[in-house]
Amino acid sequence: RGYHERYGGLHAERNALKNCRAEALGAEMYVTLEPCCHYGKTPPCTEAIINSGITRVVIGTLDPNPQMSGKGAAILQRNNIRVETGVLEQDCKALIRTFAKFITTGKPYVMMKYAMTMDGKIATYTKQSKWITGEKARYLVQETRQQYSAIMAGVNTIIQDDPLLTCRLENAVNPVRIICDTHLRTPLDSRIVQSASAHSAETIIATCCIEENKKMQYQSKGCRIIETSRKEGHVNLSELMEILGEMNLDSVLLEGGSILNWSALHQGIVDGIQAYIAPKIFGGSLAVSPVGGMGVALPDEAFQLTDTRFLPVGDDFLMESEVVYPCLQES
Repeated sequence: RGYHERYGGLHAERNALKNCRAEALGAEMYVTLEPCCHYGKTPPCTEAIINSGITRVVIGTLDPNPQMSGKGAAILQRNNIRVETGVLEQDCKALIRTFAKFITTGKPYVMMKYAMTMDGKIATYTKQSKWITGEKARYLVQETRQQYSAIMAGVNTIIQDDPLLTCRLENAVNPVRIICDTHLRTPLDSRIVQSASAHSAETIIATCCIEENKKMQYQSKGCRIIETSRKEGHVNLSELMEILGEMNLDSVLLEGGSILNWSALHQGIVDGIQAYIAPKIFGGSLAVSPVGGMGVALPDEAFQLTDTRFLPVGDDFLMESEVVYPCLQES
């Protein structure tokens, strides 16, 4: 068994062969993604498979990169290896959704995550939100954080909750922390700014502010400033995703408040949604919902969700879906 453990490291196939305790001659290999056939950070996996003496390869899904799709399978077949493709294809595509988005667009896969009550509230009317879900759900969130390259929140979340946005699991790798802060209002004494100089907690502030003196206050604390244009009065999130992609950040976990969540959906950057649902009711017309902003005018204009999955997590439930954007909407 094997998987691609880190960027620049051995791919799944080579790790599986390295971990194999018996002779691979005549064996069969099952892979989620079509084996690569080109030289990159590592030699091609097709070469290792051919040299190992494996006689049959079962592939879940072909490479989503149109320049490579089908080529690895063809090379294996030319070397007298039996190849089957499309086995459990949809399940395999779900496993590689981050890679597929990044390799085809150059932009990170964005997962919007929030916890809410059964009446759809992420905070009470006094803006209190700790804790909506139970310990098992909160632990799963920590596991999810270390699976993403970056975690993003809005400045209002920083002001109200003063979070660290790190992964609290033992020996975990922290995601890059990103704050969307149009006017640079993030408190300089906030925990996220105060810990920005720590090597294990890289911090980026995305802003539209052009005041150099103001930006230098954060840079002197170890924060990196990314300046974008404005879109509807806020950080241009589409532009920000392009910049993050150029930084090789292939995935973003969006833990924003209702305002940032609306902007992210409205600007078409959200690919998936994770909603933790707790069996409790907050009530109140002033209690906060997961997605704020203007919202849509008509039911037919709703953002459509597909491939929905439900998972019990302790006393709570995790509902996860992919976002489908209309063809005319920016995506």
